[in-house]
Amino acid sequence: MKYLEVAFGRNDKIWIYLLVLILAWIGGSILGSIPLIAVLFLYSGPSILMQGFDITTMNELGISSNLSLILILLPFVVGLFALILLIKVIHRRSYKEVINGTNKIRWNRFWAGVIGWGILLFLTTAIDYILDPENYTLQFDIKAFIPLVIISLVIIPLQTSFEELSFRGYLAQGIGRLTKSRWLVLIIPSVLFGLMHYSNPEVKEYGFWLMMPNYILIGLLLGLVSILDDGIEMALGIHAINNIFSSLFTTYSSSVFQTASVFRIEDISPVRSLIGSVIVCLIFVYFFYKKYNWKFSTLNRRIVKNEEDIIKAE
Repeated sequence: MKYLEVAFGRNDKIWIYLLVLILAWIGGSILGSIPLIAVLFLYSGPSILMQGFDITTMNELGISSNLSLILILLPFVVGLFALILLIKVIHRRSYKEVINGTNKIRWNRFWAGVIGWGILLFLTTAIDYILDPENYTLQFDIKAFIPLVIISLVIIPLQTSFEELSFRGYLAQGIGRLTKSRWLVLIIPSVLFGLMHYSNPEVKEYGFWLMMPNYILIGLLLGLVSILDDGIEMALGIHAINNIFSSLFTTYSSSVFQTASVFRIEDISPVRSLIGSVIVCLIFVYFFYKKYNWKFSTLNRRIVKNEEDIIKAE
């Protein structure tokens, strides 16, 4: 096991992990928001900053959905490059070590996540459409959709990579170094990942206690496959295709992605969505548990420095 054990090494103080993460997220938010603020000034003047704004406000101002998507994703893109730079400069480590503890990325695992989760998303959406076609409104616009495809394929993976490197990678390694517990590596980043989505429009629309379990569940899935697979490549693939699929094919009134997607969903049930997500997550984990011979007993193994320590810990 190397993905979490790599935290035992140079500059392994927990305050370094916190410093790097705080600087990356704050820096990304500030620098990445400059284009958004500039566009809002052009469309509405400085008063908009005093009134507050969200993705709906941007649409009301006449900002195109594709431009809005780019603007809300830019802070994550800047944050990603800031995180990679800070890990190298402050922690003197490679971002690849954050992915799986080595200097080689397992692209086959990334594509397994993309294909596996993508198939499940397609099937569940198709089944839902067949059962309730009136809940779907076709809004396909080729002129807006082609640029959306490019934006989604190029920028969304950068956004999701920032979140995965932050939560399932760097933060998980720091927590593992501090607690030596894989269970806490699974739980703490998943809860924080859920809370990170507190400001999403869905939370305002449906309520904290209905939406937060949905976010935390996805965080638990991403964390679990990362621990079982000894690296975050599969989580990177799952998260990327999940957001790309949502951007391109389904949007709804309270979605954080207000895009020129193929369909617009008229009504969302958070409870039904949660139940469906639980089923899909179980199917996904079971399939790859069989394919890659994952061992759930890994969760009970303490995170220690080397193989000799592992033997003693067991």
